[in-house]
Amino acid sequence: FDYYNSMLINTIDENGNYVELGGEFPLEENEHFNNLPVNTLQSNIQVPTNVYNKDPKLLNAIYNSEALNDVYINNFQRDPTLTWQYFGSSFGFFRIYPGIKWTPDTNGVVAFDCRNRNWYIQAATSPKDIIIMVDISGSMKGLKMTIAKHTINTILDTLGENDFVNVIAYTDYVRYVEPCFRGTLVQADLDNREHFKLLVEELHVKGEAKIKNAMKESFKILNEARMNGQGSMCNQAIMLITDGAMEDFESVFEEFNWPERRVRVFTYLIGREMTFAQNTQWIACNNKGYYTHISTLADVQENVMEYLHVLSRPMVINHDHDIIWTEAYMDTVLFNTKAQSLLLMTSVAMPVFSKKKETLSHGILLGVVGTDIPLMEVIKLAPRYMLGAHGYAFLLNNNGYILAHPDLRPLVSSPSEHIFPCIQYGG
Repeated sequence: FDYYNSMLINTIDENGNYVELGGEFPLEENEHFNNLPVNTLQSNIQVPTNVYNKDPKLLNAIYNSEALNDVYINNFQRDPTLTWQYFGSSFGFFRIYPGIKWTPDTNGVVAFDCRNRNWYIQAATSPKDIIIMVDISGSMKGLKMTIAKHTINTILDTLGENDFVNVIAYTDYVRYVEPCFRGTLVQADLDNREHFKLLVEELHVKGEAKIKNAMKESFKILNEARMNGQGSMCNQAIMLITDGAMEDFESVFEEFNWPERRVRVFTYLIGREMTFAQNTQWIACNNKGYYTHISTLADVQENVMEYLHVLSRPMVINHDHDIIWTEAYMDTVLFNTKAQSLLLMTSVAMPVFSKKKETLSHGILLGVVGTDIPLMEVIKLAPRYMLGAHGYAFLLNNNGYILAHPDLRPLVSSPSEHIFPCIQYGG
């Protein structure tokens, strides 16, 4: 089975033939899509560099998603205001309509992975409370600590405004990376996530690892949040990042988590050594979590993403097709467009589940389907005739963030950044 790979389309080899997975793919500039060259008769596939583009499982999933092409075309014919329509697969490919030519970065790498995007993560999982526990004992020095920091940052990148988080470092004592957040959970918005990343970068190894006290502290935070109606009031999980768990930790689980197992524990074994793999795996398997072994920096991305599949299972089994709306962002996240054509967008997305019988027991998430909506299209729905001469409409999301406002002036320093300052409220 061949498909149109958005990186390879219209590419010719030295013999004058189209390269494999390329082929002729007509593109025409379209004013509705910021004058980008697009194909409104066909969707195509983007595959990140870290995913093999001819993996049999990937090919099967792409083949099964072919029927979306007709759906996208029909949607666009019925509603010409629609912009990008897409499907992000749990296998990592991204089907986008209309089809485009995808441009890699200066190093020839396609870093965009749909599974890391906010719309995918929010639709694939319910809101969650996360405690990240990282071992900073002497045995974690060198490359292990570098991998551990990258793992923490990657976990933080999978969180959004509806999630709550805290980060604890432990040796023979428990240390909150941000002392101001002691004993509590904070909203995982962009500012807090970036703040945690800066503090994590400053962590240094020392002492001997004693996991018991840190585990107790983590359970206390999550239990208090649940009892007091704080946090997300949904999923709760502990992420344990260590090169080995040596202590007797069973008593902690008996006191705080068994038999209900309300808190899932995900374990990430760092480094090439497998001496303590059995203990680390036991912790995850006996607390409804997932165990992964991360030996190199290249392993981090795929292994961290595994926890999302576990947290999505209850939603998949119950077939909760919740629709989510993301925060506002610039459409430069995907494409390098001219500054004057920038639009503020929001994404609307929902999960896609397997309807096969094994879904009932395994909870198979196929991916997330979504579309981008310019916020100006939403503002047009406001009943302007009721606003009066000096009235105006604005949009807020359920977390209090501004989506659209007449005086909203976004500042963009790079295609992946969006800042919404300087709101002047007028009469």
